[in-house]
Amino acid sequence: MTQRALTTVTRYAILLNDAGLWGLSHHRGVSFCLCLVYVIVICDDKGKGKSTMGASAIEIRGLRKTYAGSAKSPPKEALKGVDLDIPAGSVFGLLGPNGAGKSTLINILAGLVIKSAGHVTIWGFDQDVNPRQSRAAIGVMPQELNLDPFFTPRAALEVQAGLYGVPKSQRRSDEILRLVGLEDKAEAYARALSGGMRRRLLLAKALVHSPHVLVLDEPTAGVDIELRQMLWENIRKLNREGMTIILTTHYLEEAEEMCDEIAIINHGAVVARDSTANLLARMDARTMIVVPEAAPKALPEMEGIRADRRGDGTIALTYHAGQTRAEDVLDAVRAAGIGIRDLRTEQADLEDVFLKLTQSA
Repeated sequence: MTQRALTTVTRYAILLNDAGLWGLSHHRGVSFCLCLVYVIVICDDKGKGKSTMGASAIEIRGLRKTYAGSAKSPPKEALKGVDLDIPAGSVFGLLGPNGAGKSTLINILAGLVIKSAGHVTIWGFDQDVNPRQSRAAIGVMPQELNLDPFFTPRAALEVQAGLYGVPKSQRRSDEILRLVGLEDKAEAYARALSGGMRRRLLLAKALVHSPHVLVLDEPTAGVDIELRQMLWENIRKLNREGMTIILTTHYLEEAEEMCDEIAIINHGAVVARDSTANLLARMDARTMIVVPEAAPKALPEMEGIRADRRGDGTIALTYHAGQTRAEDVLDAVRAAGIGIRDLRTEQADLEDVFLKLTQSA
């Protein structure tokens, strides 16, 4: 028996013990089951069940989902042939307006929605060939607070771990509760937790089986600043340890700060996918804000520069960095006889990129 097979058989033996079935270990049927596990593992080493994880944590090809229509509404095509690769070890942003298809995509990854067409591979496991392995590779923190009000946080994690087949000896309930700052609420009923604490518990539940990929669906919606900062500290720590993070959020400044790469989805299709820096570079518009020494009689005039007087007395000079140099803008200000007391620049942010791409799609 190979070491890998022996480890797997031992794990299944532990599972039997956790389930209270170890007393049947000498029963011929149980012995047969253990032998069968060994045979499956040996055959699986060269079969389709073996993970072929490469540079991408998730690979999506031609993914489509059409919801059936009704007497009052036609069929709805939520996803229209999505192709997407999510790099392993990255923090990947999945952005889009309401109804764009983000939730459908996430629910397909989690195995909660059946796709209409296409292929999904999670951590090297084809979702159609190895559905259990692909689901075990991913953890999802949902947007909705779907908690049993009569479970304590520790009990909720233990049940969740049991559903994923995590042996008792390998469960990390207390460690995870410390990570999310709920160690002092371990035995409190979930119904007694605040909204922010319940959201922390959702994150804890998504981590019980040590997934390779963690999906955060609007994780900071409606939470206070302190909780948001703590959540992001935990996410950065998990990412440094090698976990791939997929983030959906309507707080675009969060995506800009946290994400290495971003895909923007609209009307069921990916309209942009690039590094955060490259997406921002698409918007090369710059605005130079000049605080004049005195109110100017006339605004600067120069081709490629738009000058506007703001209500606070400053002058906003908008130009495209790829066509006009900042030095030329300053020359135009001096040529208009405007003394400069102070100045600053404003650059396009992710919200500008988001609006441009979604409104034009």
